[in-house]
Amino acid sequence: MAKKTLRIGTRASALALWQANWVKGELEKRYPDLEVSLTKIKTQGDKILDVPLAMVGGKGLFVKEIQEAMLRNEIDIAVHSMKDVPTFFPEGTGLRCITEREDPRDILVLKEGCNSFADIPEGGRIGTSSLRRKAQLLSLRPDLVMLDIRGNVQTRVQKLIDDNLDAVVLAAAGMHRLGFDDKIGEYLDPKTCLPAIGQGALGLESRLADDETNALIDFFNHPETAAAVIAERAVLATLEGGCQVPIAAFGTVEGDQLDLTALVASVDGQQMIKKNTRCALADAEATGVALAKQLLKEGAGPILNEVYGCETFNDNGDSKG
Repeated sequence: MAKKTLRIGTRASALALWQANWVKGELEKRYPDLEVSLTKIKTQGDKILDVPLAMVGGKGLFVKEIQEAMLRNEIDIAVHSMKDVPTFFPEGTGLRCITEREDPRDILVLKEGCNSFADIPEGGRIGTSSLRRKAQLLSLRPDLVMLDIRGNVQTRVQKLIDDNLDAVVLAAAGMHRLGFDDKIGEYLDPKTCLPAIGQGALGLESRLADDETNALIDFFNHPETAAAVIAERAVLATLEGGCQVPIAAFGTVEGDQLDLTALVASVDGQQMIKKNTRCALADAEATGVALAKQLLKEGAGPILNEVYGCETFNDNGDSKG
Protein backbone atom coordinates (compact mmCIF):
# COMPACT_ATOMS: atom_id res chain seq x y z
CA MET A 1 0.00 0.00 0.00
CA ALA A 2 1.71 3.13 -1.26
CA LYS A 3 -0.82 5.68 -0.09
CA LYS A 4 -0.25 6.80 3.51
CA THR A 5 -2.99 9.38 4.05
CA LEU A 6 -6.66 9.63 3.16
CA ARG A 7 -8.91 12.64 3.75
CA ILE A 8 -12.66 12.14 4.27
CA GLY A 9 -15.10 14.95 3.59
CA THR A 10 -18.28 15.02 5.66
CA ARG A 11 -21.03 17.23 6.96
CA ALA A 12 -20.65 18.22 10.60
CA SER A 13 -23.96 16.91 11.99
CA ALA A 14 -23.80 14.22 14.66
CA LEU A 15 -25.17 11.60 12.25
CA ALA A 16 -22.83 12.57 9.40
CA LEU A 17 -19.85 12.44 11.78
CA TRP A 18 -20.93 9.03 13.07
CA GLN A 19 -21.03 7.79 9.48
CA ALA A 20 -17.67 9.32 8.55
CA ASN A 21 -16.05 8.02 11.73
CA TRP A 22 -17.38 4.54 11.01
CA VAL A 23 -15.74 4.65 7.58
CA LYS A 24 -12.55 6.00 9.17
CA GLY A 25 -12.52 3.18 11.73
CA GLU A 26 -13.02 0.47 9.09
CA LEU A 27 -10.18 1.89 7.00
CA GLU A 28 -7.84 2.04 10.00
CA LYS A 29 -8.66 -1.55 10.93
CA ARG A 30 -7.92 -2.74 7.41
CA TYR A 31 -4.86 -0.53 6.87
CA PRO A 32 -3.08 0.11 10.20
CA ASP A 33 -0.44 2.30 8.54
CA LEU A 34 -2.98 4.55 6.81
CA GLU A 35 -3.50 8.00 8.33
CA VAL A 36 -7.18 8.93 7.96
CA SER A 37 -8.52 12.41 8.73
CA LEU A 38 -11.95 14.07 8.64
CA THR A 39 -12.70 17.41 7.00
CA LYS A 40 -15.99 18.95 8.16
CA ILE A 41 -17.81 20.89 5.45
CA LYS A 42 -20.96 22.99 5.89
CA THR A 43 -23.42 22.48 3.04
CA GLN A 44 -26.28 24.64 1.86
CA GLY A 45 -28.71 22.22 3.45
CA ASP A 46 -27.04 22.80 6.81
CA LYS A 47 -27.25 26.57 6.48
CA ILE A 48 -30.92 26.89 5.47
CA LEU A 49 -32.93 25.56 8.40
CA ASP A 50 -35.99 27.81 8.42
CA VAL A 51 -37.37 26.86 5.00
CA PRO A 52 -38.90 23.49 3.94
CA LEU A 53 -36.47 21.52 1.80
CA ALA A 54 -38.99 21.27 -1.02
CA MET A 55 -38.89 25.07 -1.38
CA VAL A 56 -35.10 25.34 -1.66
CA GLY A 57 -34.49 22.37 -3.92
CA GLY A 58 -33.52 18.88 -2.84
CA LYS A 59 -30.94 18.00 -5.48
CA GLY A 60 -27.44 18.30 -4.13
CA LEU A 61 -28.43 20.41 -1.14
CA PHE A 62 -26.36 18.28 1.25
CA VAL A 63 -23.49 17.31 -1.06
CA LYS A 64 -22.57 20.16 -3.43
CA GLU A 65 -19.97 21.88 -1.24
CA ILE A 66 -18.38 18.53 -0.37
CA GLN A 67 -18.09 17.64 -4.05
CA GLU A 68 -16.52 21.02 -4.77
CA ALA A 69 -13.91 20.36 -2.07
CA MET A 70 -13.12 17.06 -3.76
CA LEU A 71 -12.65 18.76 -7.14
CA ARG A 72 -10.25 21.21 -5.46
CA ASN A 73 -8.29 18.18 -4.15
CA GLU A 74 -8.97 19.17 -0.52
CA ILE A 75 -10.45 15.73 0.27
CA ASP A 76 -10.04 12.25 -1.22
CA ILE A 77 -13.45 10.71 -0.55
CA ALA A 78 -16.85 11.89 0.61
CA VAL A 79 -19.21 9.92 2.86
CA HIS A 80 -22.87 10.58 2.05
CA SER A 81 -26.23 9.29 3.20
CA MET A 82 -27.39 7.71 -0.05
CA LYS A 83 -30.84 9.27 0.21
CA ASP A 84 -29.18 12.72 -0.05
CA VAL A 85 -27.15 11.92 -3.17
CA PRO A 86 -28.37 13.31 -6.52
CA THR A 87 -28.48 11.00 -9.52
CA PHE A 88 -25.78 13.05 -11.29
CA PHE A 89 -22.21 13.88 -10.28
CA PRO A 90 -19.79 16.65 -11.22
CA GLU A 91 -17.46 15.69 -14.05
CA GLY A 92 -14.50 13.77 -12.65
CA THR A 93 -16.25 12.35 -9.58
CA GLY A 94 -18.57 9.41 -9.07
CA LEU A 95 -20.14 7.01 -6.63
CA ARG A 96 -17.53 4.33 -5.94
CA CYS A 97 -19.14 2.24 -3.18
CA ILE A 98 -22.52 1.65 -1.57
CA THR A 99 -22.30 0.13 1.89
CA GLU A 100 -24.47 -2.58 3.40
CA ARG A 101 -27.82 -1.13 4.33
CA GLU A 102 -28.90 -0.40 7.88
CA ASP A 103 -32.61 -0.72 8.72
CA PRO A 104 -34.29 1.12 5.79
CA ARG A 105 -37.63 1.79 7.47
CA ASP A 106 -39.14 5.01 8.73
CA ILE A 107 -40.06 5.26 12.39
CA LEU A 108 -42.31 7.34 14.61
CA VAL A 109 -41.22 9.08 17.77
CA LEU A 110 -44.54 9.35 19.60
CA LYS A 111 -45.96 11.71 22.20
CA GLU A 112 -46.20 10.26 25.68
CA GLY A 113 -49.39 8.24 26.01
CA CYS A 114 -49.54 7.41 22.30
CA ASN A 115 -48.38 3.89 21.40
CA SER A 116 -48.80 3.67 17.63
CA PHE A 117 -49.75 5.47 14.42
CA ALA A 118 -53.31 4.23 14.88
CA ASP A 119 -53.42 5.85 18.34
CA ILE A 120 -52.67 9.35 17.05
CA PRO A 121 -55.84 11.37 17.68
CA GLU A 122 -57.90 12.87 14.87
CA GLY A 123 -56.22 16.04 13.67
CA GLY A 124 -52.92 14.91 15.18
CA ARG A 125 -49.84 17.03 14.48
CA ILE A 126 -47.01 15.20 12.69
CA GLY A 127 -43.54 16.66 12.13
CA THR A 128 -41.58 15.89 8.95
CA SER A 129 -39.93 17.84 6.15
CA SER A 130 -40.32 14.97 3.65
CA LEU A 131 -43.02 15.22 0.99
CA ARG A 132 -42.70 11.46 0.51
CA ARG A 133 -43.60 10.81 4.15
CA LYS A 134 -46.35 13.43 4.18
CA ALA A 135 -48.03 12.01 1.08
CA GLN A 136 -48.03 8.41 2.27
CA LEU A 137 -49.24 9.15 5.79
CA LEU A 138 -51.94 11.53 4.52
CA SER A 139 -53.15 8.86 2.12
CA LEU A 140 -53.84 6.71 5.19
CA ARG A 141 -54.99 9.51 7.50
CA PRO A 142 -56.21 12.65 5.64
CA ASP A 143 -57.16 14.13 9.01
CA LEU A 144 -53.54 14.56 10.11
CA VAL A 145 -51.85 17.97 10.18
CA MET A 146 -48.35 17.74 8.68
CA LEU A 147 -45.85 20.31 9.93
CA ASP A 148 -42.42 21.05 8.45
CA ILE A 149 -39.52 20.50 10.82
CA ARG A 150 -35.82 20.80 9.97
CA GLY A 151 -32.55 20.23 11.79
CA ASN A 152 -30.47 17.29 12.90
CA VAL A 153 -31.93 14.14 14.44
CA GLN A 154 -31.67 15.41 18.01
CA THR A 155 -33.36 18.71 17.10
CA ARG A 156 -36.24 16.98 15.36
CA VAL A 157 -36.77 14.56 18.25
CA GLN A 158 -36.87 17.52 20.66
CA LYS A 159 -39.49 19.26 18.51
CA LEU A 160 -41.97 16.60 19.63
CA ILE A 161 -42.07 18.48 22.94
CA ASP A 162 -41.07 21.99 21.88
CA ASP A 163 -43.69 22.19 19.10
CA ASN A 164 -46.36 20.12 20.90
CA LEU A 165 -46.44 17.43 18.22
CA ASP A 166 -48.11 14.04 18.39
CA ALA A 167 -45.38 12.32 16.40
CA VAL A 168 -42.18 12.94 14.47
CA VAL A 169 -41.18 10.79 11.48
CA LEU A 170 -37.51 9.88 11.10
CA ALA A 171 -35.33 7.20 9.51
CA ALA A 172 -34.64 4.12 11.62
CA ALA A 173 -31.02 4.01 10.43
CA GLY A 174 -30.15 7.39 11.92
CA MET A 175 -31.84 6.53 15.20
CA HIS A 176 -29.91 3.27 15.45
CA ARG A 177 -26.57 4.85 14.57
CA LEU A 178 -26.96 7.59 17.16
CA GLY A 179 -28.16 5.23 19.90
CA PHE A 180 -31.72 6.57 20.07
CA ASP A 181 -33.46 3.19 19.83
CA ASP A 182 -35.28 3.83 23.11
CA LYS A 183 -37.08 6.81 21.57
CA ILE A 184 -38.60 4.78 18.72
CA GLY A 185 -42.33 4.41 19.29
CA GLU A 186 -43.18 2.43 16.16
CA TYR A 187 -41.51 1.12 13.02
CA LEU A 188 -43.47 1.85 9.85
CA ASP A 189 -43.77 -1.16 7.58
CA PRO A 190 -42.56 -0.35 4.03
CA LYS A 191 -46.02 -1.36 2.85
CA THR A 192 -47.35 1.54 4.94
CA CYS A 193 -44.58 4.04 4.22
CA LEU A 194 -42.22 3.16 1.38
CA PRO A 195 -38.69 4.31 2.32
CA ALA A 196 -36.71 7.03 0.60
CA ILE A 197 -34.49 6.00 -2.27
CA GLY A 198 -31.20 4.76 -0.81
CA GLN A 199 -32.39 5.11 2.78
CA GLY A 200 -30.15 3.32 5.29
CA ALA A 201 -27.15 2.97 2.95
CA LEU A 202 -24.01 5.08 2.79
CA GLY A 203 -22.29 6.14 -0.41
CA LEU A 204 -18.58 6.74 -0.87
CA GLU A 205 -17.80 9.26 -3.61
CA SER A 206 -14.33 9.70 -5.06
CA ARG A 207 -12.44 11.11 -8.03
CA LEU A 208 -12.81 8.70 -10.94
CA ALA A 209 -9.13 8.92 -11.89
CA ASP A 210 -7.81 8.37 -8.36
CA ASP A 211 -6.98 4.68 -8.76
CA GLU A 212 -4.97 4.52 -5.54
CA THR A 213 -7.82 5.79 -3.36
CA ASN A 214 -10.42 3.73 -5.19
CA ALA A 215 -8.44 0.54 -4.59
CA LEU A 216 -8.39 1.33 -0.86
CA ILE A 217 -12.14 1.81 -0.48
CA ASP A 218 -13.57 -0.82 -2.82
CA PHE A 219 -14.04 -3.27 0.07
CA PHE A 220 -16.90 -1.10 1.38
CA ASN A 221 -19.15 -1.95 -1.56
CA HIS A 222 -21.96 -4.37 -0.69
CA PRO A 223 -23.19 -5.94 -3.97
CA GLU A 224 -26.75 -6.75 -2.84
CA THR A 225 -27.36 -3.31 -1.35
CA ALA A 226 -25.70 -1.69 -4.36
CA ALA A 227 -28.02 -3.51 -6.77
CA ALA A 228 -31.11 -2.46 -4.81
CA VAL A 229 -30.01 1.17 -4.51
CA ILE A 230 -28.97 1.37 -8.17
CA ALA A 231 -32.47 0.20 -9.15
CA GLU A 232 -34.08 2.73 -6.80
CA ARG A 233 -31.92 5.55 -8.15
CA ALA A 234 -32.80 4.57 -11.71
CA VAL A 235 -36.46 5.15 -10.81
CA LEU A 236 -35.58 8.58 -9.42
CA ALA A 237 -33.45 9.57 -12.41
CA THR A 238 -36.12 8.54 -14.91
CA LEU A 239 -38.76 10.52 -13.01
CA GLU A 240 -36.33 13.47 -12.84
CA GLY A 241 -36.94 13.75 -9.12
CA GLY A 242 -34.88 15.27 -6.33
CA CYS A 243 -34.78 14.34 -2.67
CA GLN A 244 -37.91 16.34 -1.87
CA VAL A 245 -40.49 14.99 -4.28
CA PRO A 246 -43.20 12.46 -3.30
CA ILE A 247 -41.36 9.63 -5.08
CA ALA A 248 -40.30 6.46 -3.30
CA ALA A 249 -38.63 3.24 -4.37
CA PHE A 250 -37.42 0.30 -2.33
CA GLY A 251 -35.61 -2.84 -3.41
CA THR A 252 -35.01 -6.04 -1.46
CA VAL A 253 -32.75 -8.89 -2.52
CA GLU A 254 -33.37 -12.62 -2.20
CA GLY A 255 -30.65 -14.75 -3.73
CA ASP A 256 -30.07 -13.46 -7.25
CA GLN A 257 -33.47 -11.76 -7.47
CA LEU A 258 -34.44 -8.16 -6.75
CA ASP A 259 -37.95 -7.19 -5.67
CA LEU A 260 -38.57 -3.51 -6.47
CA THR A 261 -41.53 -1.32 -5.48
CA ALA A 262 -41.94 2.32 -6.50
CA LEU A 263 -44.58 5.00 -6.12
CA VAL A 264 -45.46 8.54 -7.11
CA ALA A 265 -47.97 10.48 -5.01
CA SER A 266 -49.56 13.89 -4.87
CA VAL A 267 -48.43 16.02 -1.93
CA ASP A 268 -51.80 15.60 -0.19
CA GLY A 269 -51.67 11.83 -0.64
CA GLN A 270 -55.00 11.70 -2.46
CA GLN A 271 -53.42 10.45 -5.69
CA MET A 272 -50.96 7.59 -5.58
CA ILE A 273 -49.59 5.24 -8.21
CA LYS A 274 -47.64 2.28 -6.89
CA LYS A 275 -46.11 -0.60 -8.83
CA ASN A 276 -43.96 -3.64 -8.08
CA THR A 277 -41.71 -5.88 -10.17
CA ARG A 278 -39.01 -8.54 -9.85
CA CYS A 279 -35.82 -9.04 -11.82
CA ALA A 280 -32.35 -10.55 -11.80
CA LEU A 281 -29.74 -8.50 -9.91
CA ALA A 282 -27.86 -7.95 -13.14
CA ASP A 283 -30.90 -6.14 -14.56
CA ALA A 284 -31.35 -3.79 -11.58
CA GLU A 285 -30.76 -0.47 -13.32
CA ALA A 286 -32.75 -1.31 -16.46
CA THR A 287 -35.62 -2.57 -14.31
CA GLY A 288 -35.66 0.66 -12.31
CA VAL A 289 -35.95 2.65 -15.54
CA ALA A 290 -38.71 0.36 -16.82
CA LEU A 291 -40.69 0.56 -13.57
CA ALA A 292 -40.51 4.37 -13.60
CA LYS A 293 -41.78 4.41 -17.20
CA GLN A 294 -44.64 2.14 -16.16
CA LEU A 295 -45.58 4.63 -13.43
CA LEU A 296 -45.56 7.42 -16.02
CA LYS A 297 -47.75 5.41 -18.41
CA GLU A 298 -50.26 4.91 -15.62
CA GLY A 299 -50.60 8.61 -14.83
CA ALA A 300 -47.60 9.69 -12.75
CA GLY A 301 -46.68 12.47 -15.21
CA PRO A 302 -49.50 14.90 -14.34
CA ILE A 303 -48.92 14.33 -10.62
CA LEU A 304 -45.23 15.17 -10.98
CA ASN A 305 -45.95 18.15 -13.24
CA GLU A 306 -48.06 19.64 -10.47
CA VAL A 307 -45.32 19.06 -7.88
CA TYR A 308 -42.60 20.47 -10.14
CA GLY A 309 -44.78 23.44 -11.09
CA CYS A 310 -44.01 22.99 -14.78
CA GLU A 311 -44.76 20.63 -17.65
CA THR A 312 -41.86 18.21 -17.16
CA PHE A 313 -43.73 15.28 -18.71
CA ASN A 314 -46.10 15.28 -21.69
CA ASP A 315 -49.41 13.43 -21.93
CA ASN A 316 -47.62 10.19 -22.85
CA GLY A 317 -45.41 10.36 -19.77
CA ASP A 318 -42.31 11.24 -21.78
CA SER A 319 -39.88 13.84 -20.49
CA LYS A 320 -39.90 17.20 -22.26
CA GLY A 321 -36.31 17.81 -21.16
